[in-house]
Amino acid sequence: MAGLALCAVTASCGPPPPVSPERAAEICSERARAAAGPTGAVRVGANSRTGLETGVSVGLSGDFLRGRDPQEVYRTCVVELVGGTPAVRPELGQ
Repeated sequence: MAGLALCAVTASCGPPPPVSPERAAEICSERARAAAGPTGAVRVGANSRTGLETGVSVGLSGDFLRGRDPQEVYRTCVVELVGGTPAVRPELGQ
């Protein structure tokens, strides 16, 4: 019984299972886009109770700040998530 419990504990502490290639492409494309340059959003709205509302957000990824090549960020990400090299690299900046 103790051996079974030990197996359950060590299995839950192992590395997560690889994600599907499709999901990896989505995740890694977003990371590569973030590495290509700053990201951001502007929000403008009106509310009958509080009036005009605005907001701005800017994001800088660590990969962008380090000057990493977005294609290399994508390739490394896919290798980490799927365990193999990507078959196709997406176009960035779209």
